[in-house]
Amino acid sequence: MSAHESAGDHGDGHIHLQYQPALPLSNGKVCMWLFLSTEIMFFAGLIGTYIVLRFGAPSGTWPMPHDVHLVEWIGAGNTFVLICSSVTIVLALEAARANKAAEAKILIVVTLALGTVFLLVKMYEYNSKFRHGIYPRKPHSLIYDKPDFYYASAVRDQLQQKRATFAQRQTESENGVLSDHDNLRLDEVDTLLNGMVRWTEVKAAMADDPIEREMVLSELARAIYPKPAHRGHEGEHEWLVARLEREQQEIGQQQSNLEAEQQELLAEQAAADFASADPETKAEVEGRLETLAIDLPLIAARLKAIPLMTENEHGLNEHFAEAGGFRPWLTLPMNIPSGNMWASTYFLLTGFHAIHVVIGLIVFVLMMPMTLNAAKVGLIENVGLYWHFVDLVWIFLFPLLYLF
Repeated sequence: MSAHESAGDHGDGHIHLQYQPALPLSNGKVCMWLFLSTEIMFFAGLIGTYIVLRFGAPSGTWPMPHDVHLVEWIGAGNTFVLICSSVTIVLALEAARANKAAEAKILIVVTLALGTVFLLVKMYEYNSKFRHGIYPRKPHSLIYDKPDFYYASAVRDQLQQKRATFAQRQTESENGVLSDHDNLRLDEVDTLLNGMVRWTEVKAAMADDPIEREMVLSELARAIYPKPAHRGHEGEHEWLVARLEREQQEIGQQQSNLEAEQQELLAEQAAADFASADPETKAEVEGRLETLAIDLPLIAARLKAIPLMTENEHGLNEHFAEAGGFRPWLTLPMNIPSGNMWASTYFLLTGFHAIHVVIGLIVFVLMMPMTLNAAKVGLIENVGLYWHFVDLVWIFLFPLLYLF
């Protein structure tokens, strides 16, 4: 039986085939998918690089979220906000298909508001990083990978710069006198310069044991920016307090002994027969007195610095931040292993994502004067595709940055 006979038996007549001259997609949607394919490759490269750096780092050498002031519940809440915005733009598309222009516009406004909330939260998180000095900077940021002499030198330079600022302020004042508030801060700077940094440099330079040298330099780093206790591990502040309490007792006794020795040498120097003593004895007494004149003020400065180093469980930088309001009046260099690499990748990934969010918000604003009826379904669908892509990128970024 021929095809014609078969068709005739069923009363269908000739079969008419219709051919689509191109893809069953609008030109706008094709262009959007082409654009998104390039964006997918772009972010895949960035995220892949982060994964290699993060999971290729030796154990314990990559900052945990709490080390760099990332709060998991804030990131999770922001993720929820962005997912809700994807839902609202889908609802806007369905409203436009049903020719409910007013409802579609309201849903676009809600999407715009949710995207704005997401950006405001990111601004809050960025401020937390800048407030604590966690950001890339040339020629070197405030982050150092390990506590060594270069790190101690950077802390000393930062304190000396702040001291110079107070000195200039004193010179420029009308009566050449600092305010009581500034005098208290200057006293803290001097205490840290002598009792923390200078003490650390001297003790580390004199230490024969490299492990002890590392411990001395670690005291400096942990006093400034201690890692908090996490998942059953003791926090660095607790380690520092225990170590400095022992040190305080030891050097307190040492101070008493040295002061007694100084009094004896001064009494010997003031004796009537000291002038007739042999030159070697006189040189020995005078040399020892010069040494004590250096050691005793250093010990006194250390004893004064120890309470300042241990009073805040979050370290000196947090102490300065609490006293300074929105921005701390002093931020000292920090020891965060791989901190510079983390800061560079964090701001690169979240910065590019934030730029894409801003572009989406601009498009939403441009849609406000339009009548979002069925004629605008194609536009809303293409914008929705872009916005879903932005949401999907964050779905990958959130666990990578906040949970690992």
